Amino acid sequence: MPRRLRSLIIPTRRFLARTASVVVALGFMIFESFAQVVKAPPPTGTDNVQDTVHGVLITDPYRWLEDQNSPETRQWLEAQTEYTRSVLDPLPSRETIKQRLEQLNRIEIVNAPTVRGDRYFFSKRASDQDLFVIYLRKGLKGKDEVLLDPHPMSPDHTVTVGLWDVSNDGNLIAYGVREGGADEVTVRFMEVDSRKNLPDELARARYFGVSFLHDKSGFYYTRMEKEGPRVYFHKMGSDPSSDREIFGSGYGIDKIISASVSEDGRYLLIIVSHGAAGQRTEVYLQDLKAQGPITPVVNDLDARFSPTLASDHLFLQTNWQAPNGRIFDVDLKKPERANWRLVIPESKAVIRSYTAAGGKLCVNYLENVRSTVKMYEPDGTFIRDIAFPSIGTVSGISGRWEANEAFFAFSSFHIPTTVYRYDLKSGKREEWSRLNVPFKSEDFEVKQVWYESKDRTKVPMFLVHKKGMKLDGENPTYLTGYGGFNISLTPSFSSTAAFWVERGGVYAVPNLRGGGEFGEEWHKAGMFEKKQNVFDDFIAAAEWLIDNKYTNPSKLVIAGGSNGGLLVGAAMTQRPELFRVVVCSVPLLDMVRYHKFLVAKFWISEYGSAENPSQFEYIYKYSPYHKTKVGTKYPAVLMISGDLDTRVDPLHARKMTALLQSTMSPDRPVLLHYNTKSGHSGGRPLTRLISDWTDEYSFIFWQLGIVVPGHERPGGN
Repeated sequence: MPRRLRSLIIPTRRFLARTASVVVALGFMIFESFAQVVKAPPPTGTDNVQDTVHGVLITDPYRWLEDQNSPETRQWLEAQTEYTRSVLDPLPSRETIKQRLEQLNRIEIVNAPTVRGDRYFFSKRASDQDLFVIYLRKGLKGKDEVLLDPHPMSPDHTVTVGLWDVSNDGNLIAYGVREGGADEVTVRFMEVDSRKNLPDELARARYFGVSFLHDKSGFYYTRMEKEGPRVYFHKMGSDPSSDREIFGSGYGIDKIISASVSEDGRYLLIIVSHGAAGQRTEVYLQDLKAQGPITPVVNDLDARFSPTLASDHLFLQTNWQAPNGRIFDVDLKKPERANWRLVIPESKAVIRSYTAAGGKLCVNYLENVRSTVKMYEPDGTFIRDIAFPSIGTVSGISGRWEANEAFFAFSSFHIPTTVYRYDLKSGKREEWSRLNVPFKSEDFEVKQVWYESKDRTKVPMFLVHKKGMKLDGENPTYLTGYGGFNISLTPSFSSTAAFWVERGGVYAVPNLRGGGEFGEEWHKAGMFEKKQNVFDDFIAAAEWLIDNKYTNPSKLVIAGGSNGGLLVGAAMTQRPELFRVVVCSVPLLDMVRYHKFLVAKFWISEYGSAENPSQFEYIYKYSPYHKTKVGTKYPAVLMISGDLDTRVDPLHARKMTALLQSTMSPDRPVLLHYNTKSGHSGGRPLTRLISDWTDEYSFIFWQLGIVVPGHERPGGN
């Protein structure tokens, strides 16, 4: 599945640091003047709805909070927001935290471009801007011209724009307009040379891509309907209500479908993913030149396929009979499976992604969770390795089959992201852009350790901290993870993680089962009835950090978002004594009912569903909302969500906040940080991001009993 589509439907990881600690050289200062005890939260009524699920009587005390728009829920949210602000606003060190976050984040960011001929389309956010602006550069060294600036579109900068497709001649673009953090967008079209929007427009909905015909006479797109995803064709200048459905009939709302036109304009490629985990993929092709029928390339295998068209060949990356991945070449003149030719065989390293560009194959591998990139001829002949300066992550490799250039990004936990332009013939690379973050990378180290989980499985974990840090068990430590949907957590730069480690904290990222770090077997070891392995891996990471004198339970923060929110929710309810602070963002927590809301049926292929008796049995055992017990002393919790999360329903955060508040200790507050214009991921202006991060860090500093003695002079590269 294309990465951008996955980002629209998979519960996203939120694994970058959200807190900071005092500079080691200055030591940690306990601030006794600011009381730990807080007033009681606003009362929450209960309705105690009872359901009998497969013979088990389940009482839900806060079912009424599922109705987001009821007057009672809105009143409750207002009271919760007032309570949260009354606790967070007076906290010490807020201004110092905010100033440093401003320094680390108010920098220019230029993303990798989409290239059409000599036209480079890309997004850039200047150091003094809140939002990314879409630019055009004519020629590699040309002047940057503004195409779309979203800042005037909303007074609070909550409307954003994203580039969706560019016509082959570079004179027509499709772009999405997003309001707040909602996944639904409005799709508009602009003629580049005139800078005029065309009358064609796709109304606000959940879309899975737009792809132009070569002659720009129309485009294909996929929209999620009530019945499921459907592929349509739109003729430019026509009324969208008359758009013709060409594919998707019979597929339900648990499927994801994308449609794209090949680079040479001849073929239409359709991909059907069975759920967000993509355990099964169907691939279909239509010869547009011959106006032939839509025919299957593969639709009968329980395996994942990632197809790329290159002239009259189709490359297929797959885990079919190869858990670590391999790549086939399908000659479209004879596409039958018996004629598929294996060009990149399976190896010990996991194929993370690949790109067909410049007549070559660029394959991005993970080997012990470290990126390596190899170039091959289309027949699989090895050409060269692409080397990098440190343990890190290569991402976003992009290019066109008929062009000679590709772009990719490299970063690590302590190395800010650099985007490179790569000459596919000579192997020469040059910087396209670099993050000039005021951060001294040379002062920090990244290392990988291995530890045993509960069942003695060896699990790797990355640790980032200052060089020479003392292992005395007193270091504030930020532990985060994901563990699901075949997603790999690899070393990548985050300004907030940098903020944490530059002040003496330990940043820890274990590569839990359920991810894709070691191929499909590692993924399957954290799915369905084996989901408890993920939680065991995370708890074992915490125990290892404590046993090896990195930290202790009073200094240990765990954080995660979405599927990672489920992770920290499960860890908190299973081992509450092990952690001091939990930051739980846009989470899944009521796993008995999760599948009933929004797009959650995408995830049944990963978790299972309580509607299935055998799956209910294991889901109910770990569901954090049902695991929470009154009278247990839980860590301090900052729950984060917002009205415009149209992916993971905010009801999880609302219900869990109410339940935890009903049993919270006076010195372990439970706060709901709720934004009516925030969604699951993205969509927030930088000003809002910095404000939200300041809230999170202030909360954690307060709960760990530490204070920043003063704003420090920023470092520099």
